[in-house]
Amino acid sequence: MYESVPDNPYILLTPGPLSTSKGVRSALLRDWCTWDADYNEGIVQDIRRRLVQLARWRSNVDRCCSGKNENYTAVLMQGSGSFSVEATLGSALPPDGRILIITNGAYGQRMVQMADVLQVDYIEYALPETECPDPHKIGTLLDENPDVTHVALVHCETTTGMLNPLCAVAQVVKARGKTLIVDAMSSFGGIPIDLNELGIDFLVSSANKCIQGVPGFAFVIAKQDELQKCRGNARSLCLDLFSQWQEMEKSGKWRYTSPTHVVRAFHQALNELDAEGGVDVRYARYRQNQRLLAEGMAELGFQPLLPADLQSPIITSFLYPRPDFDFAAFYRQVKAQGFVLYPGKLSRANTFRIGNIGEVYPKDIQRLLQVVWRITR
Repeated sequence: MYESVPDNPYILLTPGPLSTSKGVRSALLRDWCTWDADYNEGIVQDIRRRLVQLARWRSNVDRCCSGKNENYTAVLMQGSGSFSVEATLGSALPPDGRILIITNGAYGQRMVQMADVLQVDYIEYALPETECPDPHKIGTLLDENPDVTHVALVHCETTTGMLNPLCAVAQVVKARGKTLIVDAMSSFGGIPIDLNELGIDFLVSSANKCIQGVPGFAFVIAKQDELQKCRGNARSLCLDLFSQWQEMEKSGKWRYTSPTHVVRAFHQALNELDAEGGVDVRYARYRQNQRLLAEGMAELGFQPLLPADLQSPIITSFLYPRPDFDFAAFYRQVKAQGFVLYPGKLSRANTFRIGNIGEVYPKDIQRLLQVVWRITR
């Protein structure tokens, strides 16, 4: 018997999966056929077109790299965001390729793990989790290692909440003619990015992040000429980015069974992004959420880990206020009042994290701060 979609018992203040709208959750309730034109042309291909449009966002923000008018396309891939990062690394790197991986957190380090498993040749520019990559150092590494063909960077490293300097890194990388791979998992759709302006060759993101869909697939937005170079490179049958793209171009279908309900929910999420006013407006909301959160928590004795100039509007790490702080107990108390937080992931400091994205608004942040005040007073 059909039942209406219930309200959620709590808000997810995480970097994803995150709280979604009733409209997105309701979109999961209908079945779709993977062979039908209503699904493939009406939903899948429309998503691909609209993702490319989002990737060609333009304003005065970050107009720092004078790129060509590149022809981009979108490839949808089953699985979480990490599946598509691995598909990109395993498909974009030719047998004689070498990649520079920039790491200052768990997700950069995950790319290193992938490179090891895929037997991709790499060098690592490793930094502590609270330090920002130095574009000058990246340039020096590329000059000292001319055999490097690709560079990979995590835009928003949610280990800490740091926003890495994508624009400056892109300038250095593209000035040396290298292929740039960007893990924009937690930033695309919530922070303005223009791939053409920055010269990004491959950008990877996921359905359950800033576009505010649900988990189940990710996507790669890439230059078509770079995808052509991926032919025959794949180290995996299922994670073959080139073959997935070719099938979508030829028939509109996914090569293997697609997550139909999740895809339809993502289509609804794109509609809701447009209705909100697009990436600019969502970015402003996320920034307001983060500012209210950081200022309010500081007043309650919880200091942000990062300085404001390194902080993203995606997720914020807070230091434990005292050595005997019991996060597990704090978590349970906050959850009982309708909010789910995120544990820390740092190796060198005791922190916990609070996400600022999803179907979350300033009024929700203000209500959270009231809850924390009552618990800690």
